Amino acid sequence: MRRKDPSLASPPLSNGVSATVSHSTVVGTTSDHSLDRQDFVTLSTAISNGDDLGPFVRRAFTSGRPDSILQHLRLFSRSKESEIEELCKAHYSDFIRAVDDLRSLLCDVDDLKTSLSDTNRLLLSAGVPLLTSLDSFLYAKSLSNNLTLALNSARRCVKLLTICARANYYLGNNNLYLALRAVDEIDQEVVKDAEGVPLPALRRMLVQYIPAIRGYAEKKISKEFSDWMVQVRAASRHLGQVAISRASVQRQRDEELNSSRSGAESLYSLDADSDPDDIAAAAACAPDAASTAGFDLTPLYRAHHIHTTLGLEDRFKKYYFENRKLQLTSDYQVSSMTPFLESHQTFFAQIAGFFIIEDRILRTGGGLVSRADVDSLWDAAVAKMVAVLEDQFSRMQTASHLLLIKDYVGLLGITLRRYGYAVGPLMDVLAKHRDKYHDLLLADCKRQVSEALAADKCEQMIMKKEYEYSMNVLAFQIQTSDIIPAFPYVAPFSSTVPDLCRIVRSFIEDSVSFLSHGGTIEIFPTVKKYLERLLVEVIDASILHLVNTGGLNWSQAMHVASNMAVMERACEFFYLHAAQLSGVRRPGHTSGRRDFPLKRSRDASEVVLLKLLCNKINDFVDNSADAINWMADDVVNGSVNGIELGNEYANEVYIYLDTLLETAKHILPAPVLRRVFYGVLCHVSDQVIGLFLSDSVKRFNINAVMGIDADLRQFEEFADGLVPLFTDNPDELSAGEDPRSALIEARQMVNLLMSSNPENFLNPVIRERSYNKLDYKKVVSISEKFRDSSDRLFGTFSTRRGEKANPSKRKGLESLIKRLKDIS
Repeated sequence: MRRKDPSLASPPLSNGVSATVSHSTVVGTTSDHSLDRQDFVTLSTAISNGDDLGPFVRRAFTSGRPDSILQHLRLFSRSKESEIEELCKAHYSDFIRAVDDLRSLLCDVDDLKTSLSDTNRLLLSAGVPLLTSLDSFLYAKSLSNNLTLALNSARRCVKLLTICARANYYLGNNNLYLALRAVDEIDQEVVKDAEGVPLPALRRMLVQYIPAIRGYAEKKISKEFSDWMVQVRAASRHLGQVAISRASVQRQRDEELNSSRSGAESLYSLDADSDPDDIAAAAACAPDAASTAGFDLTPLYRAHHIHTTLGLEDRFKKYYFENRKLQLTSDYQVSSMTPFLESHQTFFAQIAGFFIIEDRILRTGGGLVSRADVDSLWDAAVAKMVAVLEDQFSRMQTASHLLLIKDYVGLLGITLRRYGYAVGPLMDVLAKHRDKYHDLLLADCKRQVSEALAADKCEQMIMKKEYEYSMNVLAFQIQTSDIIPAFPYVAPFSSTVPDLCRIVRSFIEDSVSFLSHGGTIEIFPTVKKYLERLLVEVIDASILHLVNTGGLNWSQAMHVASNMAVMERACEFFYLHAAQLSGVRRPGHTSGRRDFPLKRSRDASEVVLLKLLCNKINDFVDNSADAINWMADDVVNGSVNGIELGNEYANEVYIYLDTLLETAKHILPAPVLRRVFYGVLCHVSDQVIGLFLSDSVKRFNINAVMGIDADLRQFEEFADGLVPLFTDNPDELSAGEDPRSALIEARQMVNLLMSSNPENFLNPVIRERSYNKLDYKKVVSISEKFRDSSDRLFGTFSTRRGEKANPSKRKGLESLIKRLKDIS
């Protein structure tokens, strides 16, 4: 700004507004410029307020009057200059005074600058030695710091290289866990620290090789684990076989220890608290080193530990479970090229070994597998085994094959039950096929029984040695005496009896064996049910068929009847044997009185024997009946060995019966002998009655009756000779058991014909006492044929032993015939 002299300044205005107003008044005097005055006021107001002048400029140019706004701006500027001049005039003295102060300050600054320069020069001259010393100190300190850093770096590198060397040593010795620990130490303490490795090349090398080492460890341990997975599969089969074999041995030991004091339901159960240590036993008898390696779970635990160290535990658990699941699925496959009977042991042993190993891993694997995982695998295995058993059992048609598989499945159940696995579904499958097994067993026994009966020659069995007697008689408790007989011993039965006993005993043992290993059923009632089916449906039916075919002679029929008597004793042994094998504590309670299962065949054999003997007697009677003189003039006389002889047929029958008795008493037991000969004598009595009733006999006299009486006495003598064979005390025989009672009808008829008072037959008391077996019609028919020698009905009677006929007897018979006809 240019300074102005105050004296030259124009007189000050009173104020800007007044000047403006004065100027405006001058301008406003012209009417042509009234609009410019208004614009000037507006523009001045805008400038005073600091508003934007753009609209004013735009309007001026739009209206074509830009000079007007320029003029207004010049006028406004001139109006403000006066104010500026007034302000400058008011502060001029202060400004001059400030300039003078500034000038004096500049002088003081120059003095100060000179003083500072002198002081600086003195300071520099004094501080040069100190600066030299300071530079030396700083250099030494920098050198010390560099050396310290170098030493620290060297120490870090030495430590790092030492760890690397240790890791290499562990890797060289295949100690992957310690190697990984060393690598983790490098990774955690050195590599992750930005200042940890002072050498970039070493850091880059470590960063590159640490993942490689971990990958190498994972790859190597995975290979070892894969090798172990291959080995453990082969080892599982051997382990399962050993475990099941040990269960079988233990079961046999339990059978020996508990056979006399515990039931079969409690047999075959190992102590659940004992450690079977099947793995150690299997490893001890492994056939080769590869199988032994499979029992060592160290590779598995090592792989689990290494993967845990690598932070891959969950992935390894999943990998292990999936691979074991695949192995188990592969074990399920049943080869269609090999019969299941040959491969079932391998099939079940493989599965047993698999779950024994899984149980060990569950207990010692540190959480490698969970109980839920093992249970899921077991449920799948049980479902598959059940399906396989159902399919295979449905195809089997041989009882022994089914029993072999069932027995092995039972041992499998015993083995795995010790390890806590639920084997109920397997036992249910076995129980489900119980009936089929016994049906097959019965069919097999039926074939054996048929072969035994067909091979029987119906001859008494001869035993030359004591072991034969023990094997064929004592073994089945069919002996009649506890005294060992002299050898050679002729048994009262044929070879069929011990053959049938062996078949039944084998059936009982097979049935108990099948029922003893599955479920909680009561064994003895079940075995008894199937035993009765064998005896009734197979043996009894087969013998009954043999007897009813009609191809037996009397000797064969006698041996069959004798065999049935022995089989009756054998049946008691069968029930007792079944009870003992079933574990019934008091077998004596099982042998109460029961119906003989072979009763039908026994009765049929005795009926056939009796029929054959009666047919033979019929032949004798038919062949000799014509020789009887029914109107003899004298009584037949004669005796042999003190026995009075009668008619020829009687002599032949007597000789036949006597010969038959000599043979039968060595074959038939007393009860059968009694029943057979009692029936024979009854038939003899019927034949005697039949002789009187025969159409060929038109009449007979007292001499013929006395001849028949002699025949009866001969037969009665024979009957009396049977009594000692039936009992040691004849007085103990009841009326129905006395052999003489079989001839009672013929005897009563002869007595009536020979009675002096035949009309007593009409007396109820006498008839009940002496003639209770006689039939009215038979008495009438026979009495009507009774004649004397003059051919008159009871006219005269021949003498008997020098006695004359009694006329009253004739009248009595006539009265008897008349009365009986009336009654009829």
